[in-house]
Amino acid sequence: MRRYNFIRPLWILGIAYLTNIIVTTICGMLGSSVETAGNIGFISMIIAALITFNVLNKRKKKFK
Repeated sequence: MRRYNFIRPLWILGIAYLTNIIVTTICGMLGSSVETAGNIGFISMIIAALITFNVLNKRKKKFK
């Protein structure tokens, strides 16, 4: 735990949560049902978290 970065997990969670809120709101505005908008938001949240994780890991390996 010598060089553990506490910001990286918070960054991933924050981006995933904001993506969920934004996509759910946009789907709701476009007329989809609440359950469908929630499901699409959840899927986009998982995709955003994976993309952010990969980008941060590539950046970490680049600077080592």
